[in-house]
Amino acid sequence: MPKARAQNDQVEPVIGVIGGSGVYEIEGLTHKAWKRIESPFGDPSDALLFGRLKGKRVVFLPRHGRGHRIPPSQLNYRANIDALKRAGVTEILSLSAVGSLREELAPGDFVLVDQFIDRTFAREKSFFDTGLVAHVSMANPVCGRLGHCLQQAGDTLGLTMHQGGTYLAMEGPQFSTRAESELYRSWNCSVIGMTNMPEAKLAREAELCYATIAMVTDYDCWHPEHEHVTVDGVIATMLQNASKARHLIETVIPLLAEKRALCPQGCQRALDHAVVTQPPEWAPEVVSRLDAVAGRVLRGEA
Repeated sequence: MPKARAQNDQVEPVIGVIGGSGVYEIEGLTHKAWKRIESPFGDPSDALLFGRLKGKRVVFLPRHGRGHRIPPSQLNYRANIDALKRAGVTEILSLSAVGSLREELAPGDFVLVDQFIDRTFAREKSFFDTGLVAHVSMANPVCGRLGHCLQQAGDTLGLTMHQGGTYLAMEGPQFSTRAESELYRSWNCSVIGMTNMPEAKLAREAELCYATIAMVTDYDCWHPEHEHVTVDGVIATMLQNASKARHLIETVIPLLAEKRALCPQGCQRALDHAVVTQPPEWAPEVVSRLDAVAGRVLRGEA
């Protein structure tokens, strides 16, 4: 059984990066090695790329697989997060292409999302199951510490970054109708995308710090003075954003990768009071699947 970690122990962060559309690699990595990580939840999108960036430990996962093979609804979100946890990742930077629902969020801008509305319906959204029930808080779904460091890095690079905003997660793969787009605008949503839910929920269940870097590619279809969203237009802006995103990751990782105590926001203690099923009723097969995600609490570690 692993030794329990005291509250004031210093840990060396391992930065996980989930690459969204257009981001299939990280420049500047050394000691690179692609490794397949097995998960009891099935196959992740791809092998994981292990390496070091400026001496800091990094694990990269292309969300859609190299070559963009997997559509949003078919992604195995549980396997992706579980594999990153098994790889030793302690925090996740999630890169995602999005449409803008606000005039001030222009194509080419970056948005550091701090809230989500989940409108997906065809995805497995929890690691927990019948035989072991848990409810984690999603009131503050992203790690403010990661967001602060990302803002610092963006300012250093002169990127146009907006702090805060609500991400509407739609099922897809089709883009929105104009009526849907206007509805989400009336809800005060900032951006719309297809991939960050249930990804953020699962990262919280896995006790991983998580932040979304939303890369604006278009104005969806609501804006009267801009063309409706098209794949060609999205890809053109996406490629420009991808270059900026790689520089952002290269700049922010040194800010995140110093040894520190546990996350002050509590991301890495999210399961402390979440499990409601009493131990005598735990289903052994569910406990076995959760050995990486929830092993700390299931083993009774500090």
